[in-house]
Amino acid sequence: MNAMNPTKIPIPIFLLIGIIAISFSSIFVKWSDASAAVIAMYRLFITNVLMLPFLWKYRNEFKRIVRRDWLRIALSGVALGLHFLFWMDSLRFTTVASSTAILTLEPIFVLVGAFLLHGVRASRSSVIAMCIAIIGAICIGWGDFQFSGEALKGDVLSFVGTIAVALHMLLGKNLRERISAFVYSFLAFLFAALTLAITNVASHEPFTGYPPTDWGVFFLLAVVSTIFGHYVFNWLLKYMKASSVSMTVLGEPLGASMLAYFLLGETITTMQLLAGCLLLIGVGLFLRSNEKG
Repeated sequence: MNAMNPTKIPIPIFLLIGIIAISFSSIFVKWSDASAAVIAMYRLFITNVLMLPFLWKYRNEFKRIVRRDWLRIALSGVALGLHFLFWMDSLRFTTVASSTAILTLEPIFVLVGAFLLHGVRASRSSVIAMCIAIIGAICIGWGDFQFSGEALKGDVLSFVGTIAVALHMLLGKNLRERISAFVYSFLAFLFAALTLAITNVASHEPFTGYPPTDWGVFFLLAVVSTIFGHYVFNWLLKYMKASSVSMTVLGEPLGASMLAYFLLGETITTMQLLAGCLLLIGVGLFLRSNEKG
């Protein structure tokens, strides 16, 4: 990869950490009986609280953010909040493998959006590699896809959530050219949390009364999946193309399916394992081709 890495730790290590962290998201959500909007709201509010002690260091940067960027940050946060809302809710109706497999459409949306908004073109080899990875990811969840009933509702919710996170990623790439990962992430998480809070008020969801196990899930989602997952990906947007960061998310169906096998008792087949190998090959080829372009 030709992007500058200001740390001594190779970027692939950060990618691996991020993929593992977000792979736990669906497991944590399955462990809670709270509504998707409540889980997502507290996940983000807790993340903001954990980031507060370090906020003073960036106080001068807040003053330099122009009005147009405030609007973009707010829109990015709303998109992230909607992603969490729809995707988490999808897990109530369909399996982890099926829901996360649909998320593999994200790089396509990001690639198209980058072309329409910024004229960024992908090479033929990048597109071929992306297709290989997406085929592998879809094969992981293929046996769980259902085209009727509640499972279909879950798949549709995951699809809408994927569009939302692609918009969040595109806005983030532009903003990260001028704003640090910490400030951008803190504000995006805050706007996302406020969006979910408004949703909960409108739907009359209770803000209290949840058992300790649910609060434990909220905390795990904040620390593991948000700070070590989404924050890491936001940081990487400075040094990698948005489409490349999105492609790494394709590792989530494989990671989540394996975790679901061990922690939730969901089945995993030989086909899914082979599809996982295909997915990893495609992601590797894409990153190598796209970051050179």
